[in-house]
Amino acid sequence: MPTDASALRGNWNYPTAMRFGVGRLSELGETCKEVGMKNPLLVTDPGLAALPMIAEAMESCKKAGVGCGLFSDIKANPVGKNVDDGVAIYKAGGHDGVIAFGGGSGIDAAKAVAVMAHQTETVFGYLEGGRDWEEIPAHEVPPIIAIPTTSGTGSEVGRASIITDEANHVKRIVFNPKMMPSVVIADPALTVGLPKMITAATGMDALSHNLEAFCSPHFHPMAEGIAIEGIRLMKEYLPTATFEGSDLVARSQMMISSSMGATAFQRGLGGMHALAHPLGALYDAHHGMLNAILMPYVLIRNREVIADRLARLSAYLGLADPSFESFLNWVLAIREELGIPNDLSALDIDTKQSDLVGRMAIEDPSAGGNPIPLTSDDYSRLFEKAVTGDLSG
Repeated sequence: MPTDASALRGNWNYPTAMRFGVGRLSELGETCKEVGMKNPLLVTDPGLAALPMIAEAMESCKKAGVGCGLFSDIKANPVGKNVDDGVAIYKAGGHDGVIAFGGGSGIDAAKAVAVMAHQTETVFGYLEGGRDWEEIPAHEVPPIIAIPTTSGTGSEVGRASIITDEANHVKRIVFNPKMMPSVVIADPALTVGLPKMITAATGMDALSHNLEAFCSPHFHPMAEGIAIEGIRLMKEYLPTATFEGSDLVARSQMMISSSMGATAFQRGLGGMHALAHPLGALYDAHHGMLNAILMPYVLIRNREVIADRLARLSAYLGLADPSFESFLNWVLAIREELGIPNDLSALDIDTKQSDLVGRMAIEDPSAGGNPIPLTSDDYSRLFEKAVTGDLSG
């Protein structure tokens, strides 16, 4: 295995053009010119906006003779108004491209800004009007350069954004293949300063993407192959990245696994995300932390159809006595090692809205990828188990 991060560097073209390696943020300005940007809008969250990495990004643009605006009024779970405000700034500044800079929140909001940049409707007006993504011509979606600063959502290689509809307390998916970034600059050094718990939660989010893609019943052998290696990388490197945050090899492998997870879940997600999305909307809880807590409960609920698959996976991971139980025990152990709570009550979530959670979960697009079709009542009961810490079958 690589022991020097300098060996983990390359230019790839899957699923889009990716420039991976420590220090590659410095290439931003020239990359803007390559994709035709003269005056992009850099969209990020307020926590990052004041950090040196943003100043470095804007300086790279300046050196290349590229103008660069900044928009950072984005919530941790971005809402429709954040997107609409970003579109207004984009239009007022005469911008010609979007730099999506940040974790999942910043990148999701930025991609949605790009899709809506030349539309006359608000983002939810577009969705509620029943318009199809094909109605937006490609030339109306400006180029996007994505720069991830966490290793979790993999939004930098995604064709969708998750935006919270505050009025209706639901997360909505803004889907459009044209929002796939033209170029991804993946610089693992940008993740070095992440706090331990954010590293752990975002890493578990990436694990959930790979794991649910692996367990999906849909036929997509390529995605399955990507997912199984993405899981192995998280097993090998997530603890090191969490507790030895300056380890650039571990940070690099986590960033790779994150992008792999978002590529693999073309095969589908499942019950973890079907529950995490409504819980994030209702309780404004961290998406990665929700998936981390929900993981064993959903695995146990799906056990009857995924046991053989997880036995094969645990053999690949080198676990003792490869089996469903072996994999489940590893999940429980790594959660404990990382300090992930055992149940949702640790996030001040109770069972009072279990019926609503169940109804919202069954409506979530992720529900279609669960290995076992579940009803709203099934999801309500599964949610209640995750609140009370009931790991029985």
